[in-house]
Amino acid sequence: MELIDWIILSFTLVFIIVYGTWKNNSHKNIKDYIRGGNQANWFTIGLSVMATQASAITFLSTPGQAFNDGMGFVQFYFGLPFAMVIICLFFLPVYYKLKVFTAYEFLEKRFDLKTRILTAVLFLIQRGLAAGITIYAPAIILSVVLGWNLKILVVIIGLLVVFYTLIGGTQAVNVTQKQQMFIIFSGMVTAFIFIVRALPQDLTFSNALQLAGMNEKLNVLDFSFDPTNRYTFWSGITGGLFLALSYFGTDQSQVQRYLSGKSLGESQRGLILNGFLKIPMQFFILLTGVLVFVFFQYEKAPIHFNPYAIEKVKTTLGRDQFEALEVANDIIHQEKQKQLQQRDFFSDPISQAKYLQLEEQSQRNRKAAKEIIEVNQPMIESNDKDYVFIYFILNHLPQGLIGLLLAVILSAAMSSSASEINALSAISVVDLYKRFRVTKDEKHYVSAGKTFTLLWGGIAIAFALVGNLFENLIQLVNIIGSLFYGTILGIFMIAIFFKSIKANAVFFAAIITEAIVLIIYIQDGVSFLWLNVIGALIMILMAYLIKVVVKN
Repeated sequence: MELIDWIILSFTLVFIIVYGTWKNNSHKNIKDYIRGGNQANWFTIGLSVMATQASAITFLSTPGQAFNDGMGFVQFYFGLPFAMVIICLFFLPVYYKLKVFTAYEFLEKRFDLKTRILTAVLFLIQRGLAAGITIYAPAIILSVVLGWNLKILVVIIGLLVVFYTLIGGTQAVNVTQKQQMFIIFSGMVTAFIFIVRALPQDLTFSNALQLAGMNEKLNVLDFSFDPTNRYTFWSGITGGLFLALSYFGTDQSQVQRYLSGKSLGESQRGLILNGFLKIPMQFFILLTGVLVFVFFQYEKAPIHFNPYAIEKVKTTLGRDQFEALEVANDIIHQEKQKQLQQRDFFSDPISQAKYLQLEEQSQRNRKAAKEIIEVNQPMIESNDKDYVFIYFILNHLPQGLIGLLLAVILSAAMSSSASEINALSAISVVDLYKRFRVTKDEKHYVSAGKTFTLLWGGIAIAFALVGNLFENLIQLVNIIGSLFYGTILGIFMIAIFFKSIKANAVFFAAIITEAIVLIIYIQDGVSFLWLNVIGALIMILMAYLIKVVVKN
């Protein structure tokens, strides 16, 4: 990184922190701190909702996901627009009518205290874990860029996020997220344009897509019914729908964003904005990853994208094997160039077949390199999906743009982490602390909210310190959510649509359902997306059966 990159990166981060705390450093009561005084308009809500979900993991992992597996991941979001409509029609009116601070406050009004607390605790567990991952992701980036200790960076980034969330509360999160989304969109569009311009001059955009298609990177739709296949049309339209319903409808990190709206209509319009923009945004980010794959068909890619893993494995007995693979990788790249640079390559099936054979061998070598790392350095994560895009940024983007793209990823990290910690604090104060310690002193609750912000920030940092890559980060966050979201969504669906089912049936059904979901996941019976559907349906069925048996 050059001086201009450091200036852009530093200015962006300092601006976000200073602006957020300066604009929102005074709170008269808990409503101001948690709901931002209900000042947000629909545009702010829409961007804030998007920014909360679009963590650093989105911009770190999604291009790497596309690089390896193609565009199929976009199917994960197919159920989201339908979820936005359902939430606007059924969830939001209830929240606004009851004037709740948190989603779980509604559950006590509908059921009882123990159901509210159980659901709140399930949320705190899963979101507390996810908050750690969203802090861990950008720390990986800076550890590669700066060569600094990963654990030190986790602490630094975590403390920065906690600082302006602690001072500014919900309004600080909302205000800064507008700036962060502007930076994010600007950076990704700029990166996309540069990638297209960086491709060989004689390679048209349509030919680049054709090359990606040859490698099955453009397979957007998969209509297979295999339940173990993670990303299909059916898992997206059903599992993705249930996951989006639970995330946007019951997860306080999102509910808190739109409960800060000026009115029900403003909140509804903000959610619909998110529903319209989310799939195109994810499609665009995935396409960026596919173009990075095409770029590395012409530019030599390393056998493994994590330079730290390469450095460490070369200090072991596996060094000779690994270096032999690197040599083979260079030879394969040269042979691929002979095929790709033929004038009639895109119309010659023989050249295309030779190229695909070479690419298949290249992928086998990459797999072998990972296996060597696993055997000789078992403490280092061998999966390098999350390093693909950052490697491309650092080694192939011009000065200035590197700083902008790092600012994009770190802005997204701060945005999502702040929302999560802010929500964890809100649940802790409103659903637990305030419920058992009744006082009329609003300043006391604001102080408690800040204390819980600090506490949950510390927990998230602690989890990030012991975290590690798991296939890739964006999948890990979704897996963590899917373990709990089905049960939570089932509780809310009963609360809204099944008026005859009462508190005790729901409470005990939730405990049984969560145990079943965890067992199914441990047994690895289905893709994690289906856990959202299974959990919600089992929850409803179990509660109904308990109601019939015990007549409660």
